[in-house]
Parts: sequence; C-alpha cells; structure tokens
Amino acid sequence: MSTDVVVVGGGIGGLAAALAVSRTGCAVRVLEQASRFGEVGAGLQIAPNATRILREWGLLDEVVAAGVLPRRAVLRDAVDGRELTHLDLADVERRYGAPYVVIHRSDLHAVLLDACRAAGVELVTGVDVTGVEQAADSAVAVSAGRRDTGRVVLGADGLGSVLRRQLSGDEPVSSAYVAYRGTLPVADTPDAPDVALRDVVIYIGPHCHFVQYPLRGGELLNQVAVFRSPRAVAGEADWGTPDELDAAFAGTCELVRSGLPHLWRDRWWRMYDREPITTWVDRRLALVGDAAHPMLQYLAQGACQAMEDAHCLAAQIENGSGWDAALRDYAEIRTVRTARVQRTARDWGDLWHCDGLFRSVRNAMLRDRDPHDYRYVDWLYAPGEAVDNDVMAVVSAHKQP
Repeated sequence: MSTDVVVVGGGIGGLAAALAVSRTGCAVRVLEQASRFGEVGAGLQIAPNATRILREWGLLDEVVAAGVLPRRAVLRDAVDGRELTHLDLADVERRYGAPYVVIHRSDLHAVLLDACRAAGVELVTGVDVTGVEQAADSAVAVSAGRRDTGRVVLGADGLGSVLRRQLSGDEPVSSAYVAYRGTLPVADTPDAPDVALRDVVIYIGPHCHFVQYPLRGGELLNQVAVFRSPRAVAGEADWGTPDELDAAFAGTCELVRSGLPHLWRDRWWRMYDREPITTWVDRRLALVGDAAHPMLQYLAQGACQAMEDAHCLAAQIENGSGWDAALRDYAEIRTVRTARVQRTARDWGDLWHCDGLFRSVRNAMLRDRDPHDYRYVDWLYAPGEAVDNDVMAVVSAHKQP
C-alpha cells in the first residue's frame, strides 16, 4: 500500500483535507481530474470559523496578504439603496478571535496547493476516478489505467460527486437561482461606490441580490448578481440567460444597476445544493466538502465548512482510535453541523429575496437591529461551536464499551 489516504478531487475542499491529514503524519495522494490544479470563479468570503483553522495551519498571514480585511459587512435594500444593518468586522475579529477575510478563489487555492507541496502531499492530475472498491482495511480509487490504494479514500469531488453515489441515491436540488460574476481592476470602475472598495456590500431585493467587495489588496472589485429565473421556475431547459439578468434587476437602484455592465455575460452559474444526508462514510470511503454538503451561498460558508471538515477529520485521526473510529466520529460530528448550515443558508436566501409586506417588515427589523447583536451568527463563528456538547455526547456514547 503506497499511501495512507487517497483524496479524489483537487479543489479547495480536497486540498484542505489533504493538508490537514498530512499534518497528522499520514502519506496523502490527491487525484485531480483536470490536466492541472486550479480554480475557476471569483471571490470568497472566509469567516472567523475558518480563518482560525488557517492560522493553526500556519497559512493565515499568507491568505490575508493575498486578500483584503474589509471594514464591515453591510446589508442594503436593493430597491432604494438604503443601509439596513451591518457587522463591524474589526469587532467580529475581537469577539471570535480571528479575522474576516475576502480573497480570490484562485488565490486561496494556490495557498493551499503550495502548502500541500511543502507538506509532501503527492499531487496527481489527469485522473478521472469512476468509483471506489473496498476491502476490509483499505479502499481503491478506480480510474482508467490505474488503481490508487489507501487505508482510506476521501471523496472531495464536488456538487456532482461520483463517489457520493456509492453512499446515497440523491440528486442536486435546483434553487431556480443563477449567479453572474465579474472581477475587474478598480481603475476600470470609476463609478464604483467607495463603500464597495472597503466593505462587503450586499444589496438584497425581491428575488435577487447583488454583492460587491474588493480583492487582492484592493486592486480588484468583485461583483456577483444572483436572481431567480422565471424560466427555471417554469421548468424550461434554457434558463439564467442575460436577458433574464437584465429583467431581474430592472427595478433596483442605480448603485446596483451601474455594476451590472461589469459582469461576465458569457457565462453564468446555476445554483444547486442537496438535501442533508447522514451517511458520509461507507467502511473506508468518506465524503468531504461539497461532495458531502453542497450549500447555497447565502452564509458564504462553502469553503469554510470544507476547511472545518478537514480540521475535524484530522482531529479524529490524531485521537488514535483507528481509521474506522476516526471516520465514524468525523461523520457524526460534521453531519449535524453542516446540515444546520445548509438549511440556514436556504432560510437566509428566503429572507434576502422576499417582497411586498414581508420586505417591509424585514427592512424594519434589520434597521432596528443593534450592530453588536451577534445572536444569529454566534453559532456559526464562535470558537467551539463547530462541535457542540450534544454532538460530542453522541460520539462519546459510541466509544463506551
């Protein structure tokens, strides 16, 4: 057996898992389907629950240097542009002991990739894994022309995970929403509001929202427009097209509409998640990241939860109870936590996108909020919240003779 852990998928979740597991002393191999390691997309928000982990891995300074520490996270009404509420992110760092960072997806991926190389992780490209075969104390990632055997195989192959099919027959769930993204030099956006160059700004409106924040030390402006597609709701195959984008934001304020021309209009991302499942492990096959818990982006937790997976799995390995116990305990801890994040993300999407009387009530409640009221994010960001006492009680019960 040439390696301890085989990771299938070389995205952010796969590399985070590979790095965390390698830090326990395991030999790790990553199999990536593409011909090279890399990430597509635009910006990411990394909250304190994940930046604490990056600090423990010795990577936080590098991530901060590649990204931006915004002043605030601001919610505004997309129709009239008025501020509704905000989080003071310096106060967030003081409260939770770690910063809130925004970074380009490819920059975070590069930091993790370099860290994996430095840790001795074997990185292999051009491998399209089609399934996993299992023995009593090992698993084999099967692909054309090769068989990669390890004590454990980790499926980090994303939303459309091939390996998840060996554990669950579920399918991705369409939200009927679609995202358009765009990043461009700040120098090319003279009409960008100053707040978008210092803060994370989210304009929430009827069936749509628009996000702006800076990247790469303030050199780039990241923008995301998300809206519900009437064609998707009607069940049509061709949905999310640029004409729907324009129609969805026609009733928004000038601050939003002025950003739309800077989006990439030749590509868009249809937004899917999945229902939470409790079966992440089958003998020596385990899921991590989006393969285990794909979620909508309203809490900005996709990458953060993948890093929590990696950190938790490494902690269970270090407990020294053996692979079977480590995988079992990892799944019991993480399925509870991530199911809550997945469901709450859906709820926040409903809150952001409401209309009519509900929008008026929502706006009034948000304007009345004390900016230092953290009751709705303590469970997500606070140290120790990733493993609550109830979950640990379940895990401890399994360890009793």
